[in-house]
Amino acid sequence: MPEVMGHACHHPCRTGLVPVYGVAMRTILALLTLAPVILAAAAPDGGPPFLSSLERQLAEGPAGTRYGLLVATLDGDPVIAIAPDQRFIPASNTKMFTTATAYADLPALDRVAKGAGVRIEQGDVILYGRGDARLSSAANCTIDCLQTLADAVAAHSRHARNVVGDDSWFPDERWGPGMSWNNIQSRYGTAISALTLDDNEVTGTVTPGSVGHSPTVAASPYYDIDNRIMTVPGKDDAIVVERAPYSRRIRLTGTIGADAEPAILHFSIDDPAHYAAWRLRDLLRARGVTVDGDVLTRHRPFSPADDPAIRKATPAARPPAPAMLAELPALPLAEDMRIINKQSQNLHADLMLRRVSRAVGSGSIADGQAALHRLMTQAGVADGSYSFADGSGMSSYNRMSPRAAVTLLSWIAHQPWGMAWRETLPVAGQDGTLRNRFKGTLLEGRLFAKTGSLNASRALSGYLVTKSGRTLVFSALANDMPDGTDGQASATVDRALVAIAEAL
Repeated sequence: MPEVMGHACHHPCRTGLVPVYGVAMRTILALLTLAPVILAAAAPDGGPPFLSSLERQLAEGPAGTRYGLLVATLDGDPVIAIAPDQRFIPASNTKMFTTATAYADLPALDRVAKGAGVRIEQGDVILYGRGDARLSSAANCTIDCLQTLADAVAAHSRHARNVVGDDSWFPDERWGPGMSWNNIQSRYGTAISALTLDDNEVTGTVTPGSVGHSPTVAASPYYDIDNRIMTVPGKDDAIVVERAPYSRRIRLTGTIGADAEPAILHFSIDDPAHYAAWRLRDLLRARGVTVDGDVLTRHRPFSPADDPAIRKATPAARPPAPAMLAELPALPLAEDMRIINKQSQNLHADLMLRRVSRAVGSGSIADGQAALHRLMTQAGVADGSYSFADGSGMSSYNRMSPRAAVTLLSWIAHQPWGMAWRETLPVAGQDGTLRNRFKGTLLEGRLFAKTGSLNASRALSGYLVTKSGRTLVFSALANDMPDGTDGQASATVDRALVAIAEAL
């Protein structure tokens, strides 16, 4: 009978498994420089042809690529294993661990979650962030809107001195260890803050001019734009964005075709609390409030009390939260889980780890990691099989083995919330980061998995439904592929997974 997520699989579900046998995989050994072990479910004709086919699929990948693969039943019994205990850079597969940690205690997190708030202190307007990932100042905002707080201030007072962004709900750790500096200027590496607005990014539009002239750049005045782009014949663009960390000057170079569509650029924010206060000041002025002071920030420096490995006891008692003039309701965190996993949204994932941390500790990365470690122990994931420096997977320090991922996914499948969590994953050929993969194959609509992409790393872990109707757990990781071959490595893994699903 087919296996169903959320239900234990008993022995009748394992019909088709055959005894473990060894296979000489000389091609993979030569190309991948690893010593694979295959534990295989029999193909309809007895097994070896299927294994040879899988061997050929992987051999087609970029030379030098290091692969790890583990496929198992929902109970965690291995079916296929290639280097299952080697550690790989998991990229955004890290998000599975973050969201599972949050989902396991979701009702409690929802009870303590808070939205942004505003109050007036000695003439200053103080905007408080409490970890909300979806606060917006967009003109078409209908929920979780900064405009709502601006309206409340304008109704209370027509004059303000300074506008202050306060993100001290979390300690000031804007990036996890191991973040690549070149990612900091992009929307994928924007700073993490308890006071987050508009995903901590602003956009710009580059509209082509006539050939030989500069295009027009329309962008938020928060940044000073140095436009050195040249319009050239054609429809393509090759625009380079450069900004030093903590600088508010952006240099644009490169070209844009005269017949190209306007290019949309995304610029990250290094001090989200400052940007949020800056936007609030503009909204207050638009409502007739006189603001004659500055835009200021309040940060909470990281201290030993924020690290569970340093402090001797539980965190010091937090001071009571000040009463707000107005505050926004907290949005359900389950909605954010879908954004994190379907879209692979880095900022929201790192904020989710901090929100877990704030519920049990200081809001620091270290307290979030401690909470994650406790859950992994409960799930039976071995300590040495993973290590994470952030919640999103942008850190190059992160490591994970295929067995760690499969152990976690098998455990999730048996939790009361397991199916709800699985529904946050992209669906092959249909949505999220898998919408363009596996189309026209057996796995279209039948594979539910988290993707991962970082430098020379590709990852895909989740659940797949085989041709026979069985649901299996899998983790497929590829590292160390040559420059420019990442897509080829992903396609190789995809073909191997389709072959597995067809055979089983």
